[in-house]
Amino acid sequence: QLQLVESGGGFMQPGGSLRLSCAASAATLDRYTIGWFWQAPGKEREGVSCISRSGDVTRYADSVKDRFTISRDNAKNTVSLQMNTLKPEDAAVYYCAAVPRSLLFCSMVEASYDHWGQGTQVTVSS
Repeated sequence: QLQLVESGGGFMQPGGSLRLSCAASAATLDRYTIGWFWQAPGKEREGVSCISRSGDVTRYADSVKDRFTISRDNAKNTVSLQMNTLKPEDAAVYYCAAVPRSLLFCSMVEASYDHWGQGTQVTVSS
């Protein structure tokens, strides 16, 4: 059973950067499409970014394009989300999710995923 653990969250001032990591255990991550989602207080969980198994396909929510970068290192069994120029509205609990799909599949739809991590809190405030 694939297990996902997020790390790298924390507190950052606006304009700063954080790097989130999603580590997998009990399975090799290269079989899985990975998505990052966020959930702010009182709001529904939404897709932030995704990356295909091959890494050739990535997608981003409009609000994070040109600021966030998703990448994967299948040899290390991790997927990262580099978050630059953070804004207060980026504050949320961030979750990584996985689903075993075809090489180029990449979705930011929550229902597409069947494995979830516990989440990591990101706070952006001055």
